Amino acid sequence: MSEIDALVLVLGDQLDLESSAFDGFDAAHDVVWMAEAADESTHVVSAKQRIAVFLAAMRHFANSLRAKGSRVDYTRLGEATAARSLADELHSAIERLKPQRLVLCAPGDWRVYRLIRAVAEQAGLPLDVRDDRHFFCTVRDFADHAKGRKSLRLEYFYRELRERHGVLMHDGKPLGGQWNFDAENRESFGQGGPGDLPAPLRFAPNAITREVIELVNTRFADHPGTLDHFGWPVTREHALQVLASFIAQRLPNFGRYQDAMWPGEPWLYHSLLAGSLNLKLLNPREVVQAAEAAHHVGHAPLQSVEGFVRQILGWREYVRGIYWTQMPGYLELNALDAQEHLPAWYWTGHTDMACLHDALAQTLTHGYSHHIQRLMVTGLYALMLGVQPKQVHSWYLAVYVDAVEWVELPNTLGMSQYADGGLMGSKPYIATGKYIERMGGKHCAGCRYDPALREGERACPFTTLYWDFLMRHEARLAKNPRMALQVKNLARLSDAQKLAVGERAGAIRRGEVGQREPA
Repeated sequence: MSEIDALVLVLGDQLDLESSAFDGFDAAHDVVWMAEAADESTHVVSAKQRIAVFLAAMRHFANSLRAKGSRVDYTRLGEATAARSLADELHSAIERLKPQRLVLCAPGDWRVYRLIRAVAEQAGLPLDVRDDRHFFCTVRDFADHAKGRKSLRLEYFYRELRERHGVLMHDGKPLGGQWNFDAENRESFGQGGPGDLPAPLRFAPNAITREVIELVNTRFADHPGTLDHFGWPVTREHALQVLASFIAQRLPNFGRYQDAMWPGEPWLYHSLLAGSLNLKLLNPREVVQAAEAAHHVGHAPLQSVEGFVRQILGWREYVRGIYWTQMPGYLELNALDAQEHLPAWYWTGHTDMACLHDALAQTLTHGYSHHIQRLMVTGLYALMLGVQPKQVHSWYLAVYVDAVEWVELPNTLGMSQYADGGLMGSKPYIATGKYIERMGGKHCAGCRYDPALREGERACPFTTLYWDFLMRHEARLAKNPRMALQVKNLARLSDAQKLAVGERAGAIRRGEVGQREPA
C-alpha cells in the first residue's frame, strides 16, 4: 500500500460529494475516514428515528464514494472496536493508516470540532479545516454583518442575502414590491380541515437501511421512539425526489398554511426537506432555485415561495451565524433563570393535553414535527413552565431527524426559550391556549381543558402558564416594547385571580396536571 497523504474526515452530517473536503482528493494517496461511534447517539439519548437516518445515510454515502473509486476507511457499529468514542476511533485510524495530514470540512457541531482538533494536536498532525460551501454565506460574512450592531434581526440579514444572490429580485427590487409576505402566511384550516392532502414521498427501506433498523432496535432498544414507520430519504437520489414532489404538490399552499396544525396530520403542506438539507444530501441553492422556478412558471404564488425561501436562505443561514459567532458560551445562557425539569412525558407522549399529545406522538413515531408545533406547542409549554434551557435543547437534539446542533441550539435556546435574552429574537413567543385553538384546528375540541379558562380544574395549562409567565417576568417584559401590551393586560386580573393562577401553575409544575397513564 502506498503512503497515505491526507485522511479526509467525513462526519455524519457532511454527506456531500461536492464537499470542500474532497477538493484535490487523490485516490492513489488519500483515504476517506468515516465512523459510526456509539457516543454520537448517546451524548444525548437520541431517538431511534434520528439514529437510523444518520447511520443509513452514512452507509449509503460510503458506497457512493467507493463507486467513485475512493478508498473509504469505515467503522460500523456492531464491529468489535465500535464501542469506542468518535475520538478513539479517529486515534485508531491515525495509528493504522499513518496519514501525513487531516482534512475536514467545517463541522456543524462545536463539540465535534473541538474533539477533532484535540485529536489532531495529540497526534501531531496538521488539520486543514475548509469552509463549508453548502451555505449561502460564510460565518465570516455573518460576523461582518453583525459587527457594530446593537441587536441582530433576521429581516435585515435576509434582505442582504436576497440582494447578494439575486433571489426573488427584479431590477434590484424584491418581487411583488415587498420583502416579506409573512402577514399573508398565517391562515388556519378552519372547521373543514386541510381537505385532501397530497401524500409526501416515503421510501421503503432497502437492504442497507433494514440492516440499520435491526441494529438500532437491538443496540438502542431502550431509546425513545419507534422505527415501525421509517420512510425517510437516506440517499441523494431519494432526497431529490422529495424536493420535486414538494415543489409539484405542496409548495403552492405552503405559505398560506405553514403555521396551521391539524390533529393526526403530521405532514400537511411542509417540505420535509430539513433532514436532507442538514445531512447535505441536498444543496440549499438547488432547493431555492426550484422554488423560484415554480413561481416564474406560474405554478406557485409569490407568498408561498417567499415564505419557503425565507426559511432556507434567511432563517437557516441566520441561525448558523448565531451559533458559530456565539459558541461555546451560548449553550450556557439562561436569561430567564428557568430551573424546572422537562416533564418525563415529553419522552413518552403520555399527557392529556391534546395538542401536546399529538405533537409528541408524531415526534416519537416519525422523528418529525413542523416548526409551529416545535415553537408554539412543545417549545411554548417548556418556556412558560420554566424548564432549564439545556434540558429543552437536549430533548430537541435527541428526537428530531433534522437535528444538528448548529441549527437546533439557536432555534431552541434563542427563538423558542428566549434563553439568550433577545439576541436572536426580539421577544419571547408566548401565547394562551386560544392561539392553539385558532391554529390547531380541532385539538381543543377533543381536549379535557378549555383554552378560554386560566383558573380551575378545566383551565388549559397553556392559558394558566401564560398568565403565570407574565406575572413572574413582569418587570423584565415591561421594558420590551413588543411585550408592553401583553404585560398591561395583567391589570385586568384581581389579586384573587392572580393568586388562583399562581396556585394552578404550581400544581402544573408539581406534575398534578397534564400527565396521563399509558393506555
